[in-house]
Amino acid sequence: MTDAAKRKAIGDLYAKGFQMYRNMNLDPPQLREGDPRRDQTLRIIDSASYLAERLHEAPVHIIPCVEGRIENAPVIGQASVYGSILPSVWSLMLALRSRGLGSAWTTLHLIFEREVAQLLGIPDKFTQTALLPVAYFTGTDFKPAKRLPIETFVSYDNWGNKR
Repeated sequence: MTDAAKRKAIGDLYAKGFQMYRNMNLDPPQLREGDPRRDQTLRIIDSASYLAERLHEAPVHIIPCVEGRIENAPVIGQASVYGSILPSVWSLMLALRSRGLGSAWTTLHLIFEREVAQLLGIPDKFTQTALLPVAYFTGTDFKPAKRLPIETFVSYDNWGNKR
C-alpha cells in the first residue's frame, strides 16, 4: 500500500496501539548483569518509539494476510496457519534487503485489525498477520544482535536437560 492518507491513518492507529502497549506496564524479565540483552533493551525501546512516531513516513506498507480467521482455532490450527505464512514473509524481507530496502516485522496495528481491514477493504475472512513498513535504509553498520549462547535454550530429551 502506497496511499499517503491510508499510511497516515494506519500510522495513527499504530501509534495509538504503541501507547496502549507502553501503558500496560508489562514487567520485562529482570536481566542479570552480563546478559547481552540487558544493554539492548533501551535501544529496542528507542527504536520502537521512533517507528511509532514515523511509521506513516515509510513509502510502502505491506500487510501480509492469510485466508481464514484463526483467533478461535486450537493451537495446532493457529501454528499451522502462521507456519504457512511466516517463511514467505521472511523471504520477502530478505529479498527486500538484497535490493537495498529495509523492513521491520511489526504487529501493533493488529490491536485495530478491524479498522485497518475496513480502511483497506480487506474481507472479513482474512487474517492480517503483520505490518511491514518498507523504505530504503541508510547506513551499512548492521550487525547481529548480541544473544545468549544457544545452549541456554536447548534441552535434550526432557525440558531442562542440558548436555
